[in-house]
Amino acid sequence: MRCVPVASSVCLVFLLIAGYLVLPAFDVLAAVTLGESRGLTLLEDIQEAITKLAEDVTPTVVNVSPIRKFDQSRTPNPSRKRAPAKPGSGSGVVVTEDGYIVTNNHVLGEATEAAVNFSDNTTRIGTLVGRDPDTDLALLKVTTDKKLPSATFGDSQTIKVGQWVLAVGNPFGLDRTVTLGVVSGIGRENMNLSRYENFIQTDASINPGNSGGPLFNLRGEVIGINTAIINFAQGIGFAIPSRMVSRVIDQLRQGGRVVRGWLGVGIQSVTAELAEKFGVKEGVGVLINEVFEADPADLAGIQPGDIITKVGGTVVDSPNKLSRLVANYGPGDVTDIEVVRDGMHLTIAVSLGVRQEKPMITSLPPSDDQKQFGFEVQGITPELAKEHSLTESQGVIISNIKRGSIAHTEGLRKGDVVKEVNRIAVETVIEFGKEMKEKKAGDTILLRVLRGERAFYVVLKPQG
Repeated sequence: MRCVPVASSVCLVFLLIAGYLVLPAFDVLAAVTLGESRGLTLLEDIQEAITKLAEDVTPTVVNVSPIRKFDQSRTPNPSRKRAPAKPGSGSGVVVTEDGYIVTNNHVLGEATEAAVNFSDNTTRIGTLVGRDPDTDLALLKVTTDKKLPSATFGDSQTIKVGQWVLAVGNPFGLDRTVTLGVVSGIGRENMNLSRYENFIQTDASINPGNSGGPLFNLRGEVIGINTAIINFAQGIGFAIPSRMVSRVIDQLRQGGRVVRGWLGVGIQSVTAELAEKFGVKEGVGVLINEVFEADPADLAGIQPGDIITKVGGTVVDSPNKLSRLVANYGPGDVTDIEVVRDGMHLTIAVSLGVRQEKPMITSLPPSDDQKQFGFEVQGITPELAKEHSLTESQGVIISNIKRGSIAHTEGLRKGDVVKEVNRIAVETVIEFGKEMKEKKAGDTILLRVLRGERAFYVVLKPQG
């Protein structure tokens, strides 16, 4: 009987039972002793493997201290132009023998240089190659006349919950601290840490100073870059998956910046109320609430009210995932986007463009069905357009909101422009009134609303 790596007492129990069932009484003690010996040997083998792994990977981990530039106008000595920050500011990992180093963007802050301390106690100045705030990654390069110990990337797509991992970093300035844990979760998003989130969650201890350090699998491959912790919790840390890291640093090495595909839409989650109005299941796909004129989605024929369910064959179930999938493509790439439009399933080929600095994700506060409607509208006048900084010259504007009403709790504001009522475009108060009259008692109202440069859908549900 073979013991698995659990407490030896558990092994002994199983061996004892087995002994009573299949062995003469005088052989039971010998079986227990043999089982305990084998169990201890197995645990020692595992321990040796972990220590060997730590020895192999720690030389690739560095301490990164951003260098602060001095304002020469305030510096008495003009020759003193920079000074390193306190040691232990963050961590990094060497990814090529010639000196490319990955760390977190937030470790560097605004700095373009960093003091990089290596395992042999040498220090080199690392120069910023490029940064990507959207994933919180940065790439440094040090000059070296010898090959540096470097780490290799594993495939984060293959990791599973429960898999053992090793985190290495410099928490609180304690160089190359090693902690062992497991993958606690994958695909974590909505953490509000970066634009594109798909974090690996681990219980391997991560503390301030670990940021930018690697998360290794048992093969010694980097499967993530440690980036964040939850301050009020223990055993909850997050790492950027290696597949995302690899794509980012490849682009930073080649051009110093990351260029992502751009669809050109505003999006929001499909709530229960919206799902009912659009005839889909709650949580299925992502709702398009705005299509930017002359952008790829518009040119391909995607419309407001379409629900995107797949991108390139991959299921879309959240705004974050849609943004991340589109960002995986480059400008000019063509991909199939599957949408639900008025109950029909369509596949639309879209040639993606260059991402613009426009809002990608829009959403509203949670609904409260126990409130009542409570808003008034009027036609847009030049005075109202100026007062609310509107680019719209015609349409219907919300002129008053009753505090505590359904409209108020659903997030509508004075100055919002109503573009549609129940999927019908309205440009005048008369058209608005006509569509509102079509509503039967107890029916919900689906509004498409424009606020500034973003649009969104909202469902107003009358109080029962």
